[in-house]
Amino acid sequence: MKIGIMQPYFFPYIGYWQLLNAVDKYVIYEDVNYIKGGWINRNRILINGEAKYFNVQLKDASPNKKINEIHVSNDAITKRKMLNTLEMNYKKAPYFNEVFPVLKDIIMQDEFNLANYLIYSIRKICTYLDIHTELIISSTLDKNNDLKGKDKVIHICEILKATDYYNAIGGQELYDYETFKEHNICLNFLKTNPISYPQFKNEFVSSLSIIDVLMFNSKLKIKEMLNDYELINEYTRSLKK
Repeated sequence: MKIGIMQPYFFPYIGYWQLLNAVDKYVIYEDVNYIKGGWINRNRILINGEAKYFNVQLKDASPNKKINEIHVSNDAITKRKMLNTLEMNYKKAPYFNEVFPVLKDIIMQDEFNLANYLIYSIRKICTYLDIHTELIISSTLDKNNDLKGKDKVIHICEILKATDYYNAIGGQELYDYETFKEHNICLNFLKTNPISYPQFKNEFVSSLSIIDVLMFNSKLKIKEMLNDYELINEYTRSLKK
């Protein structure tokens, strides 16, 4: 059983979807503290050929609150501005007509809770891309919430009977193979390979939101991208020695 655990992010980059697609069960970690200045309520899109932030407005956001305790602004004018920004910058993209209705449905949803808002967006994009990984909401698990860091991650893996735990490559500084092996779990790090594609006639800007990927690529091409990564674990590391 392959398990992934990540916070819900706002239209995250392709690596997030690679991880979600690679596992059997994906835990949306929404009962942890909100990180100010992170990717929970913002990402980057292409605006006039440059990477610019695109975000959902929040109410009373605080790092002292959990993600599922924060609310989004449900102001119609703000939502319309978000859609206008997307339309102005992507209306000439090859897959705009297919993708824009999906994004509009997400942005215009009548949802105040930030976690639910983001979970809805993840489900909608999974449906669009035919990703069938089982999504599990962290707060629904009967777990010990006093645990922190890797101890809590291992605890969730044990609850779900994981044989393998997949994490983004940045987690190499947080997790070690031996600790997971002691719990009979194989630790894997997913490293996205360099991915590029035409963005109008501009020089390619990498690591943008999935919005950009969707606008410029067919579903078939994105399915190829979802598998374009390197999996790093003790076995693959030993092969390189």
